[in-house]
Amino acid sequence: MEGQLVWKDEYNIGVDIIDREHRRLFKIINKLFRFTDEKGKSQWACQEGIKFFKDHALKHFTEEEEYMASVNYERLGVHMHIHREFRERTLPALEEELERTDYCAESVEHFLGVCAGWLVGHTLIEDRAITGKSRSRWMALLPGKEQEPVKKIILQLMYDLFHLESYVISDAYGGEKFGRGVYYRLIYGKDQDDGKCEMFLVFEERLLINTVGKVMGIKTNKLNTLLMNAARYMARQFAEQVREHLPDMNDYELKEENLLTYRQFSDVFENEKPQVSLLFDTGEGYFSYCTISRHSLKKGGAVSINTDNAMAEVEKYLAERERYLKKESRMKRKVLVVDDSVTMRQSIRKLLAEDYDVVLASSGTAAIRCIILDKPDLVLLDYEMPVCDGQQVLEMIRSEDTLSDTPVIFLTGRSDPKTVKKLVALKPDGYLIKNLKPLQIKQKVDAYFEKKN
Repeated sequence: MEGQLVWKDEYNIGVDIIDREHRRLFKIINKLFRFTDEKGKSQWACQEGIKFFKDHALKHFTEEEEYMASVNYERLGVHMHIHREFRERTLPALEEELERTDYCAESVEHFLGVCAGWLVGHTLIEDRAITGKSRSRWMALLPGKEQEPVKKIILQLMYDLFHLESYVISDAYGGEKFGRGVYYRLIYGKDQDDGKCEMFLVFEERLLINTVGKVMGIKTNKLNTLLMNAARYMARQFAEQVREHLPDMNDYELKEENLLTYRQFSDVFENEKPQVSLLFDTGEGYFSYCTISRHSLKKGGAVSINTDNAMAEVEKYLAERERYLKKESRMKRKVLVVDDSVTMRQSIRKLLAEDYDVVLASSGTAAIRCIILDKPDLVLLDYEMPVCDGQQVLEMIRSEDTLSDTPVIFLTGRSDPKTVKKLVALKPDGYLIKNLKPLQIKQKVDAYFEKKN
């Protein structure tokens, strides 16, 4: 696996102590990349090299946090939380994989790929935000210490209600689709006050069937009206239990509830910044908990459910959902569009939505998560993304046995011979020039699936 990290001027944030350490971390990663290409190296040497990177990275986190504190950086708490997430969750999981696989080449490459992607993304977005050179992706995200009680409450509720030993996959969930989901929205507010908070509970279908269905004694392998209504009321009680443990919501009351389509739910993450966005693996299916303040879906979107219309709305939701799923399974292939441009993502979705089930991701890391949670039939991948670029994402996909056969077509705004040669050398399933006419892009995607058939 060749070293992929090249230091660029845009990585400089303008603080010598931080820029110097970033360059050093880049060099360590590149040395480890080259190291994996040299045969005959011992496992011990590989272990020592990775340990050196880890120790140096953690030392850098401390120095960076000290600098931010010295200049009274207002997002220090969030930045520390991101460091802690990488230090206490991501790195231990990667190390456990290395030990479990006896430091095989694939797990070493996975370790380096994840670390490289995280380092580039963190440097370009969160670190550059320290000096105002960029805007934090999670500007509204609550500090880690304020999120921890929510995590503990949800983990305890999952155990108390369903005896499930769950764990947190991510505390920066970006709205990616996972399997067949049910998207439930609760709006809380105060009387005579325009302040409000929206809570989203997302359940994988099989989680509802294997938990609420069993509690109700319902023997079914699909959602029905009885199960959905039981799930809806249990979800409300679940949300109330969470809300009661949040001091800031003591004076809030439930004002509205909706069942959303995935399109409505994903639009929220295209346009809003969540305060809390957690993704859990319960062992029986995935579950997500998200909160957003003062957001509102477009008029004419979701219908408010109340006592009078609850049965009719649930039946209507299930019928529309069933029609969509049948149409999806019968006709539509799943296409994941990965691009850091909102305009590009939305235009391609509009172009392909009639014939394909289109899922969107705004970054390389989000793309990997999408592919793991709900594997697509084709990935249209932006080659020139500023954080974790298309080449790095493709290498991560190819390095995982379960993902390696995922078809990838690069999207690029450049058609010069040098760029095209680089693209072809990476052996994707094809490439598309972004400035092609929309009809030509659609024809290229159609032609890919026709050839595959």
